[in-house]
Amino acid sequence: MYKAASARLLLRSLSSASCKSSPASTLVASPSRLALRRPCVAWAGRGLARAGGLSGSRAPFVGVRAQIGAAVPAVERFQRRMATQATEHAFKNILTSLPKPGGGEYGNFYSLPALNDPRIDKLPYSIRILLESAIRNCDNFQVTPNDVEKIIDWENTSPKLAEIPFKPARVLLQDFTGVPAVVDLAAMRDAMAKLGSDANKINPLVPVDLVIDHSVQVDVARSLNAVQSNMELEFSRNKERFGFLKWGSTAFQNMLVVPPGSGIVHQVNLEYLGRVVFNTDGILYPDSVVGTDSHTTMIDGLGVAGWGVGGIEAEATMLGQPMSMVLPGVVGFKLTGNLRSGVTATDLVLTVTQMLRKHGVVGKFVEFYGEGMGKLSLADRATIANMSPEYGATMGFFPVDHVTLDYLKLTGRSDETVSMIEAYLRANKMFVDYNEPQTERTYSSYLELDLAEVEPSISGPKRPHDRVPLKEMKSDWHACLDNKVGFKGFAVPKEQQDKVVKFDFHGQPAEIKHGSVVIAAITSCTNTSNPSVMLGAGLVAKKACELGLEVKPWVKTSLAPGSGVVTKYLLQSGLQEYLNQQGFHIVGYGCTTCIGNSGDLDESVSTAITENDVVAAAVLSGNRNFEGRVHPLTRANYLASPPLVVAYALAGTVDIDFEKEPIGVGKDGKEVYFRDIWPSTEEIARVVQSSVLPDMFKSTYQAITKGNPMWNQLSVPEASLYSWDPKSTYIHEPPYFKDMTMSPPGPYAVKDAFCLLNFGDSITTDHISPAGSIHKDSPAAKYLLERGVDRKDFNSYGSRRGNDEVMARGTFANIRIVNKFLNGEVGPKTIHVPTGEKLYVFDAAMRYKSEGHATIILAGTEYGSGSSRDWAAKGPMLLGVKAVIAKSFERIHRSNLVGMGIIPLCFKAGEDADTLGLTGHERYNINLPTNLSEIRPGQDVTVTADNGKSFACTLRFDTEVELAYFNHGGILPYVIRNLAGGQN
Repeated sequence: MYKAASARLLLRSLSSASCKSSPASTLVASPSRLALRRPCVAWAGRGLARAGGLSGSRAPFVGVRAQIGAAVPAVERFQRRMATQATEHAFKNILTSLPKPGGGEYGNFYSLPALNDPRIDKLPYSIRILLESAIRNCDNFQVTPNDVEKIIDWENTSPKLAEIPFKPARVLLQDFTGVPAVVDLAAMRDAMAKLGSDANKINPLVPVDLVIDHSVQVDVARSLNAVQSNMELEFSRNKERFGFLKWGSTAFQNMLVVPPGSGIVHQVNLEYLGRVVFNTDGILYPDSVVGTDSHTTMIDGLGVAGWGVGGIEAEATMLGQPMSMVLPGVVGFKLTGNLRSGVTATDLVLTVTQMLRKHGVVGKFVEFYGEGMGKLSLADRATIANMSPEYGATMGFFPVDHVTLDYLKLTGRSDETVSMIEAYLRANKMFVDYNEPQTERTYSSYLELDLAEVEPSISGPKRPHDRVPLKEMKSDWHACLDNKVGFKGFAVPKEQQDKVVKFDFHGQPAEIKHGSVVIAAITSCTNTSNPSVMLGAGLVAKKACELGLEVKPWVKTSLAPGSGVVTKYLLQSGLQEYLNQQGFHIVGYGCTTCIGNSGDLDESVSTAITENDVVAAAVLSGNRNFEGRVHPLTRANYLASPPLVVAYALAGTVDIDFEKEPIGVGKDGKEVYFRDIWPSTEEIARVVQSSVLPDMFKSTYQAITKGNPMWNQLSVPEASLYSWDPKSTYIHEPPYFKDMTMSPPGPYAVKDAFCLLNFGDSITTDHISPAGSIHKDSPAAKYLLERGVDRKDFNSYGSRRGNDEVMARGTFANIRIVNKFLNGEVGPKTIHVPTGEKLYVFDAAMRYKSEGHATIILAGTEYGSGSSRDWAAKGPMLLGVKAVIAKSFERIHRSNLVGMGIIPLCFKAGEDADTLGLTGHERYNINLPTNLSEIRPGQDVTVTADNGKSFACTLRFDTEVELAYFNHGGILPYVIRNLAGGQN
């Protein structure tokens, strides 16, 4: 379907706000040449942009889809502009007034029912949001009526992988991903100035919210003063980064920065930032968002379409670039029945994750429906939506219904706002009323789950979708000890499995063994937004205290709420007191343990683990448990509900059968079992009802943007261009645009490349670009030490993402990474093929670059799974990697590779490096045409090795737009050239 003669190249440059509609860019096809005529470039302030949610005062932006070939003469541009300005919106006839019940109107909206197309009634609700966006933004330039027709005809077009443009209403950032995004924007301003253009064209055109939540570490735990102490350390380490972000909030328009100590980005988004429906200059439209954190999907529980993208894609979206996406299939997931007493939302999401991973939903939407929906609270829905990355879907969507409206009222949205939201969504067929007859919607495939079948579960020890029923945990743990090293194995010899290591813990006798819990953390966005599981954890702590059970002092316990609201209802319920008694003091408001900011273990515990090779365990209420992420010394990491985190902390081990073995001995000398401390669903519901109050949300978020004394004292310059400090080890001008010219570099073939790394399956973005601690012997540590940074001040890789020098050295620096070159040895090294030397990956890559050699990476399935981490693509690019050949890619990472100009290739079905007899010691040629007109998305590309082997791969540029990015060397150079060339 990508024949040159018939393809319509969807690369239309972004018009300004006044270009309400223009003739579509035309593709001239010939056997040897494709040339896109350049459409008009016009500058004005209002018109259709207002319908798209852009205020008239915001800076206009030129250039959305790629331009190929030279600019047309100025006269032709002017003529096209004049013709464009005379053209009206293609769907002006369905712009409809939305009346208020008491008279007057809320505003106008583009009415889907007014299209009178019966196909719309069968569309999934998630697809209707894409449809409305296409209609509202249809200017026959960025978005055409043909794009609208593709979405309406979704049932027929989605299996054909049709490409559509999508313009999200806003962008969401957190600080680990937000810092490099703002660094890139600052560098893009510099590049614009060097090209002789207006640097202030680099400015967000849509609302951008940045929540600083990933920098707090659990340095201090088990202390009433932990929050203040950890925040002081956070500011001490990150003052430069925070000052840079504060500068960004003033230098760039439309950017709100939520200060540290406010909460986790996704919970703040759910409780405060999420609009559900926008009303901008009298135009109503659905809220939608892309975020630089993969768990942006949590907002889907609120009926807001949102998903994670890489930072480079988010930056382009900020600058007005429509996202080019393949129209997704939608899996309909029917929920029936009701959860049994004692079963939590976490148990449900781990079950859903396992089911959807097995079904296969990468690149798809999942939409939930059925009578079971009414039994799920909004927080339960958000918990399921949050873990979309773990089950591989682009998003897990819950359409707006009465449960959503009740939550909006609970969280402080005004009655008038909620009424407007309901009226708009009902009028535009985007509201589900389960009291009315339901129109049967069409889905690409179907799944069903009876909620009554869900049972208590835990997930691990190394992947979130490896669910283990709680009743099988002990046997599963022993199987993991026996199994060979892998996702479910540690290969511990039988004679060593029962060894007990005794040590001294601050004068107390202590002991650990394989499976001992050394970290127990109630943390992460997935669960800390859910009152039922948070208050459930408090009830477990209370019952344990009353029976005389205590968590051993060498277990590092912590509680990091997702917002200040959680603290308020834990105090209101009186349960925080009992959590404190068990060591679960509040340590801060942020991501903490789930992102690897677990802080150090006590030295005596660390020594006992390392000197005796103990497979120690962490249990956390997070969403990620990949190797090396939570803590370098916890090789087994389990995801569990907050109440289960407390239970495992009390037991002190994961090597326990909760049904048969006691957790401990109570104060009366009697054995205490799991059932003695586990609350019923009814108990939890009563506490939720009495403790979670609307005023808590209102008071928390009225104060959220006021900051705190440490944030407010940060002084920052007011200049629009950033003054880079060459001595800074946190913020460094990246090299991406330094030698940039207006001429695109064009496609490239890969010749005589060496293999830098040869991987198996499930290499995550944590493996590629770790976020946690910087190992003392690593190339990044060497760099910091040479610049006078003490080891205690190394901070984390995540906190140093504003410095490309650190991050390039931290690429593939995960201490648990497995590279086939090393024959079973684990760690961040590789073989320099020409010499056979074993080197750190960074050192080997620099050796190859100095010798003038390109490199590639070989990998298995799900390459790049996990977080939407743009540095997992930026780092390899800086190391000189030109292509990745894998069995399959995770969605976000593949697009990030494209965005950085790296070629993604897939082995053919049934083939991989092993079946093809490739060891990685070969030299590789990737025979990609250097003429853009000869390249098509999804085409076959021949790869040859110097040992005579030849094989075909699928080129994973999935859209014509991605080809345009490749032509420019990446998405950001493409945007800069469009902007810099768009002067009139």
